[in-house]
Amino acid sequence: MAPRTGAASRAWRIAAWLLAGLAVLLAAPLAAQTLDTAAVQAQQTEARTRALERASHAVVGVETLSIDDAPSAATLGRARIGSGVVIGDDDLVLTIGYLIVEAERVDLVDGAGRRVPARVVAYDVATGFGLLQALAPLALAPAPLGDAAALVDGEPLLVASGGQIATLGISRLVSRRPFSGYWEYHIDDALFTAPARVDHSGAGLFNADGELLGIGSLVVADATGIGAPGLRGNMFVPVDLLKPILAELRVRGASAASRRAWLGVNCIEADDHLRVIRVAEDSPAERAGLRVGDEILGIDGSAATTLHAFYTALWQRGVVREVELRIRRADAERTIRATTADRLQTFKRPQGV
Repeated sequence: MAPRTGAASRAWRIAAWLLAGLAVLLAAPLAAQTLDTAAVQAQQTEARTRALERASHAVVGVETLSIDDAPSAATLGRARIGSGVVIGDDDLVLTIGYLIVEAERVDLVDGAGRRVPARVVAYDVATGFGLLQALAPLALAPAPLGDAAALVDGEPLLVASGGQIATLGISRLVSRRPFSGYWEYHIDDALFTAPARVDHSGAGLFNADGELLGIGSLVVADATGIGAPGLRGNMFVPVDLLKPILAELRVRGASAASRRAWLGVNCIEADDHLRVIRVAEDSPAERAGLRVGDEILGIDGSAATTLHAFYTALWQRGVVREVELRIRRADAERTIRATTADRLQTFKRPQGV
């Protein structure tokens, strides 16, 4: 997967991908086609090549620097690099939120290395999306939003990252399923692709018509799902989650679903309970005395057998409230109480914002 070095290189890779995928994308084999259908196919291929080239040009690099004392810097670092996709005629850019949370400086970088400053429009905790507004014209056509729900397993897809070392690559959808992240995050219909790409953060996932289907979030070890043979791949957040909340994000900076209870605890699933692997500094969990290695057995009377069950119980009531956690520590069970926080109020913002 070589870096893109110009428009000609981009077009060649896109065309090669389309030709390799024709057997999947088209129903009739070439040998059985008439001259007329072959001509139509050639026109369709040319149109798709142009659409995918436009889509790849809509992907930009995203480089951010967080504020000095940002809590997120402990896990994400201060300087962050990834990608984003232009989705609006007004130079609105969609990216993955962890790149821009608590950022004091944001730059967008096009394929020619031109840097354009941007401001943070939204960070949506519920979906993980981030929105940026370029502060100078990007002169890039936006990518249209596609229908991720229409994807089928095995479908070939284009993954594009941005910036000066931008790359194009071919992936396939290998599964779609609910995803629960250890950092108090859950979405119902995540997209999983393979092979894995290390430049996934904010990368665009496109179908053969150049429509944006998802934004890259993670590298995962089980792209095909739990219980299936291990396959490294990537998780993408589907753009279908963006469409109903886009107007709200532009105005409010987050969706209503992002106002949710937060404990500040990272957990992994272990048998029929959760194991604490990290407690955020100065978080409700730390103040309540929760420790790394504790096993969470239940919350507010409900069993915490999975991350999803735990989050459902945590988020289903008020934002700031007392919760009761049943834990096991050193083979002894105990109950602790914690007062949750509004996650949106825990982020630090640059002065004047």
